[in-house]
Amino acid sequence: MGYQPTLVFDIGLHKGEDTSFYLKKGYKVIAFEASPDLVAFCKNRFKDELAQGRLHIVEGAITSELGPGPVRFYKNEKATVFGTIRADWNRRNEAVGSGGAIIEVNRVNIAACLEQFGIPHFMKIDIEGADTVVLNALKGFEERPAYLSIESNKVHLDEVQKELDVLTGLGYVRFMAVQQAEIPGRRITTTDIHGKELTFVFARHASGPFGEDLGELWLSAEVCMAAYKRIFKLYRMFGDESLFRKVPGGLRLRRLLEMLWGHPLPGWYDTHAALPPANAR
Repeated sequence: MGYQPTLVFDIGLHKGEDTSFYLKKGYKVIAFEASPDLVAFCKNRFKDELAQGRLHIVEGAITSELGPGPVRFYKNEKATVFGTIRADWNRRNEAVGSGGAIIEVNRVNIAACLEQFGIPHFMKIDIEGADTVVLNALKGFEERPAYLSIESNKVHLDEVQKELDVLTGLGYVRFMAVQQAEIPGRRITTTDIHGKELTFVFARHASGPFGEDLGELWLSAEVCMAAYKRIFKLYRMFGDESLFRKVPGGLRLRRLLEMLWGHPLPGWYDTHAALPPANAR
């Protein structure tokens, strides 16, 4: 079908925190969700948009292993945003008290979905350890989304470099590291795809705005990587594996420092990427 300028892929629907924004912007949305409970929630929340054909939900987990049969998925009851197909990610979640129960769900071929629905204008990818599966699928297409975002790795800096290398290999030249801990409650005034003014407040777990709505300067891959090197210093000082997680009272001290500094310590980041301006449509 080729490039679809009014289409968005929400890969990692969760409870529709981002899909609600994309719909209000006037886009048609193809949303992907593995958890049956979250699918049921969103079918009820967006029943009108589903009936109107403005939203289509693809049920199941995206995986690089193609073929018939279901795929194992760790459904997280305690922290639903942490559902994953990856056993190592589930072990990481278990270490902080948020492990998931194993269920079987449909196996989704993302390349086939791109063939069926077309190349979206924007693609949000947040599927807990499988983001690069989607990026690799894009290699099989001549056209790319004008904008996309992934949840960046927060454990290994060299993995962030690999993510940027894949994105540059796909033709993306503009990048941004966007702090996600500051998204909930953020109010944005923008326009929909028809030019009508729109005000929106992002809910908890939302990924936030995209494209030119980000309102910040785009960076080269090299400058973005330099920003991540600074971010990883904060991860080492205040992140999940830092002393602030391990010593008594460390978390309380970190929260106090966050209040004094006025920014999350360390929070977490999405990497946004854009095609060259002439190709961003």
